[in-house]
Amino acid sequence: MSADIKTLLEAGVHFGHQTSRWNPKMKPYIYGARNGIHIIDLDQTVTMLDAACKAVTDAVSHGSDILFVGTKKQAQDIVREQAERIGQYFVNYRWLGGMLTNFKTIKKSIDYLNNMTKKREAGEFEKFTKKEASLINKEIDKLEETRGGIRNMTKIPGVIFLVDPKNEHIALKEARTLGLTVIALADSNCDPDGVDYLIPGNDDAIRAISIITTMIAEAARVGLEKRAAIMREEDASRKARGEKAPKGPIERKIGSKGKAYVGKTESISKEEAEGFASASATAPSTDTTTN
Repeated sequence: MSADIKTLLEAGVHFGHQTSRWNPKMKPYIYGARNGIHIIDLDQTVTMLDAACKAVTDAVSHGSDILFVGTKKQAQDIVREQAERIGQYFVNYRWLGGMLTNFKTIKKSIDYLNNMTKKREAGEFEKFTKKEASLINKEIDKLEETRGGIRNMTKIPGVIFLVDPKNEHIALKEARTLGLTVIALADSNCDPDGVDYLIPGNDDAIRAISIITTMIAEAARVGLEKRAAIMREEDASRKARGEKAPKGPIERKIGSKGKAYVGKTESISKEEAEGFASASATAPSTDTTTN
């Protein structure tokens, strides 16, 4: 599960922005310029993408969740599709301030969304007038746009993947405040500061966004499979010793790569692990190194 330069070239990952729009902090990752357009050094992109994928697999296998964020039009469908494919979370419409740093409040609106959705599916809105039902449905749809991708997220994820950190600067700031590991696909106009695993590349072209996002999602899928295997092994070991499964969440070490994972722990329940195992089992493996 690694990228190759030919595949990235065909996807246009090497095309940066106009030279007049660049951020000098991205200079180490730029190969040169052609017709007024910066060309990104794909040798570095491949190396840094591989490092990011390994970090994702390691973190997820040790209990961390991943949140995909891409609210620009080109990224919206891709971010949603890849997050849903592996049973993880996404924000693809608009980032609401406090989505991470004020998650308790956001969670209340998510609970409201889930409750109202259940009532609608149960036909409980039939007792309302058409006008009343229409207003409620519009409210639900609006909440679904901004919170639908995190409606099943019960805790802060350990990893966040951003398509264009310049566009998602609020999400980046919140992630840094909480000490999460930040992975980002960043074009030549971006500021790489605050990103733990930078992936230099075109963050505007759909094909470029797709190949990078798919590889990150695939790395997370592998991590979910490893997490489930670890849980099964630990469960079998406990049974062999005649011990009962622990009640409540299990404290697990979250990997060793990336600033946010040094010495930190996160809770993961046995039920969550089994759920992730089920999601991983049904998710197809994606090889992005072929055309």
